[in-house]
Amino acid sequence: MSTQGRGHSVLWFSLSGLLVVCAMLAGVMIGPAGPTWWRVPLELMNRLPFISIDSGVSKVDWNIVWMIRAPRVVLAAIVGATLSVSGASYQGVFRNPLVDPYLLGVASGAGLGATLVFAFRGNQPSTWWIDPLPLASFCGALVAVFITYTVGTSFGRSRSTVTLVLAGVAVTSLATAIQTFILQRNNDVIRQVFSWVLGRLSSATWGDVRLVLPYVVISTVVLLLHRRLLDVLRVGDDEATALGTNIRRVRLTIVLAATLGTASVVAVSGLIGFVGIIVPHAVRLIAGSSYRKVLPLSVLLGAAFLVAADIPSRVLADPAEIPIGVVTAFFGAPFFLILLHTRKNES
Repeated sequence: MSTQGRGHSVLWFSLSGLLVVCAMLAGVMIGPAGPTWWRVPLELMNRLPFISIDSGVSKVDWNIVWMIRAPRVVLAAIVGATLSVSGASYQGVFRNPLVDPYLLGVASGAGLGATLVFAFRGNQPSTWWIDPLPLASFCGALVAVFITYTVGTSFGRSRSTVTLVLAGVAVTSLATAIQTFILQRNNDVIRQVFSWVLGRLSSATWGDVRLVLPYVVISTVVLLLHRRLLDVLRVGDDEATALGTNIRRVRLTIVLAATLGTASVVAVSGLIGFVGIIVPHAVRLIAGSSYRKVLPLSVLLGAAFLVAADIPSRVLADPAEIPIGVVTAFFGAPFFLILLHTRKNES
């Protein structure tokens, strides 16, 4: 890499990191309840060593910031980063910029798992030692992807990418049909299910952050370690094989890692669409198409994007909330249509 290229990379990473910090700071400052927004930075500085500032923030107000706003902001950053890096990885594996993290049935499997929990539990609070909702969503997502990958790779390697996508469509349709059947027989839980399907961070706790963090760290590290191999895959399977790359192993590893991360965050946040499409494409527009830049920048900008998108979902309909999936779809759907139009003109 040239000195100029290295300088541009440092600039983009620095700006992206600063954007994450600003978005997270705005996230903990703004909310329908709690202290006045400008007092929060003062209290944060007051809690640093050797600094004493009278911020005027009471203990009750600080509990609102630390126990309600902060875990929500951190979880939004984790979810956004994971969906973005998974989306970029899927796009690299399938060499198709229009795919997203829900391609292989993750969304439908997780939705079916969540629906089963709501139908079984009804409106009664859970008596389990652990919340069964994220567990069932996680297991449903992994089972759906396992079926998709098993079916999609059983027709030979030459068309594995196409058959994987078709298998994902079939598994999604089947899981959605089963989910619809269950909802028809349990009308009392429809509102809860659709609230989950539209994505929600309102119930985020530090426990949710601790729950998903190990899976997200493993997934993200594996994907980042394969970013150079994704650049190799861009030249085509035959050329990559000639360069000594084990295409089947690389594809399986990346798909499993991206699915693990996606399933874990979906389990606690519900289905939040378009993040895995918007952010990787924005990164390509500003920093180029090399996955050595696309993946790490997708982590940073994905975190910043979802934290920023969560702010209007909290405050625009006060005292109610707009599902964050609605906010991301508001930006994502026009972006997707513009992208389709651009690709049509290029073809």
